[in-house]
Amino acid sequence: MPLIKVQTSVPTPEKKQVETLLKTLSAKLAGHLGKPESYVMTAFEAEIPMTFGGTTDPVCYIYIKNIGQITPSQTKSMSQDFCQIIQDELGVPAKRTYLEFSPVERHLWGWNSSTF
Repeated sequence: MPLIKVQTSVPTPEKKQVETLLKTLSAKLAGHLGKPESYVMTAFEAEIPMTFGGTTDPVCYIYIKNIGQITPSQTKSMSQDFCQIIQDELGVPAKRTYLEFSPVERHLWGWNSSTF
């Protein structure tokens, strides 16, 4: 049910690096939200034409969706954690990374031919 999607302007890293990044993000998101990792989905898109502050320097957008509420302390903690991961793994500075947190009601999230 939780989803973390990373979109960035940086060149596509090697497949192994992307897989490692996605697995790291999956485990971290499950931990931050207290949800089973078996329901976490991750996505990564690179080489997307993007600007931030009027420049095309490396930039990143992270979208996090979750069934149920996400508290202010969770969003602050996730922002710090995920910005650091992106900076370490992709070289995108935290000051050039936006995160969007989106809580959703159970009936608005489908899975396995039904909804949660």
